[in-house]
Amino acid sequence: MLFRGWGESVDRRWPDLATVVDHVGVGHLVVTRHALVKQVLTDPVTFRPDNALDAVTPMPVAALRVLAGHRFRLPPTLANNSGASHPEIRGIVADALHPTRVAAQQPWLTALVRDRVARLTAELDAGAAVDLYAELAADLPLLVLARLVELPDAPVGAVKDFARAALELFWAPLDAERQLALATEVGRFHTVLRGFAATGGGLAARLRAAGHSPDLVVGALFFLLVAGQETTSQFLTLLLHRLTGEPEVRAGLRAGEVAVGDVVEEGLRLEPPIVTWRRVAAVDTTLGGTTVPAGTSIVAWLARAGRDPEVVAAPTDFRPGQPGSRRHLAFGAGAHRCVGAQLARMEAAVVVAEAAPLLDGVTVVRPPWCPDNLTFRMPDAFVIRRA
Repeated sequence: MLFRGWGESVDRRWPDLATVVDHVGVGHLVVTRHALVKQVLTDPVTFRPDNALDAVTPMPVAALRVLAGHRFRLPPTLANNSGASHPEIRGIVADALHPTRVAAQQPWLTALVRDRVARLTAELDAGAAVDLYAELAADLPLLVLARLVELPDAPVGAVKDFARAALELFWAPLDAERQLALATEVGRFHTVLRGFAATGGGLAARLRAAGHSPDLVVGALFFLLVAGQETTSQFLTLLLHRLTGEPEVRAGLRAGEVAVGDVVEEGLRLEPPIVTWRRVAAVDTTLGGTTVPAGTSIVAWLARAGRDPEVVAAPTDFRPGQPGSRRHLAFGAGAHRCVGAQLARMEAAVVVAEAAPLLDGVTVVRPPWCPDNLTFRMPDAFVIRRA
């Protein structure tokens, strides 16, 4: 249950808190109500982020040896850092993703998306089927991130394969054979990251100049490449797919009666790429009247919180601009709120504004498929054709 059916069950009746046992017999306290999810995320003292990057399927010795051979380490940096170093590290990363720097990328990104949309329109007009994930959304966030943090040139396909492998290795239910294969892929790319962390400019150089260790620089880059770009390409795919079934919203966009920003926020509320996030209770406490012993694994169900009827009047309907729409927790909350939220919003706004017309008069040949995963949706191909 913890991995299967999150999409299908998100609108079913759930208690505010529920204990769920995962595939290896570990119990988790699943928090579903918006107010309680926000309470967990904004109290890093009681509910620590230490387990945020722990593998949900314990790794066998063979996989651990492969990772160790590549000197793979994930020290506390961003999402898993509850220590005193977090504010400074976050500040350096936030400066690289400052709203002013993000806004400066918008004209370049708009031109790139517009060019791709023109090509895809011609293909659709010619009767061809097009994959909006592979041909539009997959690499856009990586290309923008590379400009902002000054990543070196690297094969886009290799980075995407690494990022998806990492999301699977740490957050999916797996067998030992699959873990070994993923550990090999993740470890190999981690070695490449280590080399860049030692000599690269931009964000890597600023972290080094602040006196941070090579492991920490690698950890920050690892998290940005995994969560900082992969989740956004996932969201772009999920949002475009959702919009194929929302003709009234698309008509409102064409007429200027629906704001692009409101579409993005409603998409984040209803189709977040990150559906859950984890915390661990640091002390004996209570949550929503329920006793929570120290050491309890907490699963904050972000997707469910976005559909809380106490937050929005029409929790399952796609109604851009409805009261409460922007109160979603797709980017988390508190000290560990997503540092790239402004970047993700800008990218999504550009894609909605430029690519929504592609969806008029099309039929979905293949909807995105999402594998079993505790936290990430990870949609794949999204194929459309003119009806």
